[in-house]
Amino acid sequence: MSTVTEADVTRQVIEYLSKKGYSKTESMLRLESANQDVEGRPISTRAEETGGVKYSKAFGLMERWIEESLDIYKPDLRRLSWPVFVYSFLNLVSDFFPRDGRNFFSTFKIRFDREHADDVRALEPVSLPEHVSSNDIAKLYRSAKYRVTISQVAFYNLIQFLESKEKEGGAVIVGVIQSNLNVVTVDRAADDQHSLARVLNRARAIEEFPAEDEGIPGHNPGSAVDRSSTVLTRLKLGPMPMEVDLMSDVRAELEDEDVKHPPVAGHSSLAQHFEQRIKREESEDAPTRNELQLPPSVARDVAMEVQKVKEDRDRFKVEGRSGGIGPGISVTMFTFHNTYDRCLLRPSVLQIPADNRPSINCLDFSEDNLLVAAGMSESYIRVWSLDGKALPSAVPPGSTEQPPSASRRLIGHSGPVYAVSFSPSIASSNPLAPSTNSKHLLSCSADKSVRLWSLETWTCLVVYKGHDHPVWDVTWGPFGLYFVTGSLDKTCRLWRTDHIEDLRMFVGHDKDVDTVCFHPNSAYIFTGSSDKTVRMWAVANGYPVRMFTGHTGNVSSLACSPSGKILASADDAGTIILWDLGPGKLKKRMRGHGKGGVWSLSWSVESTVLASSGADGTVRIWDIAVPNDANGQGRVIGEGGAGQKIDGNAAQMQAVAVAGTKKKGKDVVVTSDQISAFPTKKSPVYKVRFTRQNLIVAGGAYLL
Repeated sequence: MSTVTEADVTRQVIEYLSKKGYSKTESMLRLESANQDVEGRPISTRAEETGGVKYSKAFGLMERWIEESLDIYKPDLRRLSWPVFVYSFLNLVSDFFPRDGRNFFSTFKIRFDREHADDVRALEPVSLPEHVSSNDIAKLYRSAKYRVTISQVAFYNLIQFLESKEKEGGAVIVGVIQSNLNVVTVDRAADDQHSLARVLNRARAIEEFPAEDEGIPGHNPGSAVDRSSTVLTRLKLGPMPMEVDLMSDVRAELEDEDVKHPPVAGHSSLAQHFEQRIKREESEDAPTRNELQLPPSVARDVAMEVQKVKEDRDRFKVEGRSGGIGPGISVTMFTFHNTYDRCLLRPSVLQIPADNRPSINCLDFSEDNLLVAAGMSESYIRVWSLDGKALPSAVPPGSTEQPPSASRRLIGHSGPVYAVSFSPSIASSNPLAPSTNSKHLLSCSADKSVRLWSLETWTCLVVYKGHDHPVWDVTWGPFGLYFVTGSLDKTCRLWRTDHIEDLRMFVGHDKDVDTVCFHPNSAYIFTGSSDKTVRMWAVANGYPVRMFTGHTGNVSSLACSPSGKILASADDAGTIILWDLGPGKLKKRMRGHGKGGVWSLSWSVESTVLASSGADGTVRIWDIAVPNDANGQGRVIGEGGAGQKIDGNAAQMQAVAVAGTKKKGKDVVVTSDQISAFPTKKSPVYKVRFTRQNLIVAGGAYLL
């Protein structure tokens, strides 16, 4: 007589329930027979494997196997650790194991303190089921599946191991992955990001970084919306076309200049240079002026375009690194020093009052290279003349007008000033042409307002109100009519100087919008946020067209290349990322800045070199064309060596590395695409800017 097993009985019962139509009971029995609950999680069969013991044992099992696996697979496999850790912790708390949850969190959190510091800090207070439903970060994780892209071989090896260790905790991890993760497996041959060369370089890396789309539910790299479609919005990245009348006027002026000042031998004439490099006509790859409702050009626009042609022809050419030798770039540094109750300007040194040691929040240089403005924590703005001459004023001298001075104070805000921005301008050597100097200054503040200041009368012209919280950043558009702001209220707003209210509101970030910038053709704007993402928006309709993820810190600075094809973004962790706007893909990462992050970015005219500055007191020059994984992940150097210029060659970087080992402090990884670095002695560098002739100016405050 044959023996009836428990499996046979279960199968017969399931068949009976199916015939009778008891579908719900049937499904419950199927789950129980497979040792899974209604949410697909494995049911513990032993008492000692419930609660925190179960998850701690399982997570430790997975971590040990990952660390013992081949080096080329570790970077990919480690990407799974964070989401498995979070969802295991949230499961513990939701299942009423508060003590086990705290023990689990405190035991394993140290592994993620560096890369996911903000989320770790936000999840730490969670200890009860009601906390899971009220905590913003917990709700975000529970409401969507965490996306991870991993190579097929690495993932299949992990699953095979977990299945072989089902009783020891493997089933627990498999259940967490099935219920909460969206694992996208890729073939190395089909995906350049997971090619063998990239995997080997990541295995040698000292620090790890998340993938572009890691953690974003249903998101594809570059896509501005959370959907599975891989079709991206077509962008118009070409230059804004000139008006026909403006083009003919500029051509006529340039021909007159060529007659008065013929070009030297070997140089093209201004008219020829304009036709070859500057002239902008309508094309399918460019937006139209009607889309942005730009005003008709005036005589000042003609004078500015003529001067742009002159500077472009005669500029210092910067073509990136050639044969391992970087271009001979130097930096003019303006340092703000404290003096007592007076403001003086000396060569390369700006003096500010020392009353209570007023602190500088922001700096900006005018594009005509004549002015610099600083926004203060004490709610005012001070503007200096860079050449030390008295600032001009359109107000006739009188009882209310202060005597001529090399600096001016602008008072009006009722909170700290967080950003200042000069209107577009250009230096002109023709006294008979209309003035092309900067005429206006924008400022934003903790008082939730944006102010427009006249640089002729030194008064406030307009106060723009619309944000509900402090405004972190403000910047002019390339043509001077529009400007854009970012705020603590998680929004970015587009303004026009002749309208008191904002024209558009761009909503999508989960946290503060910390930094904003325009595309060179003014058809798009970029926003960087504390949610570690960068978004690209169309000005014409307000729609999001790209989203870039991959930063490990708050995004602190943005700059779009003059070519309009590459975006540079930087974060407070010291990393700079280049994005290819067309396909919406990460181009490369660049590292070299120390603690405190990167505060300013600026491109050369050719879009081949990037300058950056930050809290570590350095200005760094980067080669865009050199892939930073060509020779590995770069060298490790110390943060020492203040005041010494560092060129991007092996000998000098090695010397700095040796010198850095003599000092205590954290090491800094410098990728191979750094051309040179210019350290200051004790001055965090707030602003760096390439001029139109490829010279670099920078500014910072000396720390006592």
